Amino acid sequence: MQPEVERELIRKCKAGGPRFYEPIVRAYEGPGMRLAMGMMGNVEDAHDALQEAFVKAWQSLDRFDGGRPFGPWFFQILRNQCRDLLRSRQARFKLETVDERLEARPAGLASSPERDREKRAATEMLWKGLERIGAEHREILVLKELEGLRYSEIAEVLGIPDGTVASRLYHARRALRDALDELGVSYA
Repeated sequence: MQPEVERELIRKCKAGGPRFYEPIVRAYEGPGMRLAMGMMGNVEDAHDALQEAFVKAWQSLDRFDGGRPFGPWFFQILRNQCRDLLRSRQARFKLETVDERLEARPAGLASSPERDREKRAATEMLWKGLERIGAEHREILVLKELEGLRYSEIAEVLGIPDGTVASRLYHARRALRDALDELGVSYA
């Protein structure tokens, strides 16, 4: 979504137009699900966290600074919601079949059955690797590698200094590489 379109939709939401919230929800549903899945580890808990985060964001929209991007602010709400659910349910990270909602990225090449199988196998191995690393490592990898957030946006979402992002990413990537090595995954 274009930043100016997002700002206008939020302005209209704040003015009492709840129907303008739906395009915002649609824009952040895929990225939010990937982040929630990375933190929660299963589709049901991730979906619950995402839905609750959208409700909380709506309820707090009057406090949102419309001059800033919505994404980092929303991801911070979602992250806090995931943490609250993890504490209250004492959910533990476990691998589940990757839900189609996580596959929101457009395919660059024409699809074939063999390519689809390879992609599913790679995705499964990635999630198995993520399953083996700590939650702090998972969430920063999801924000950077799956959602493509800039370091400054990640710092805002996680509430850490910009310089700490690079260090945490280094250690998270190393932990994932070690986990994939333990699984016998070969990569270029």
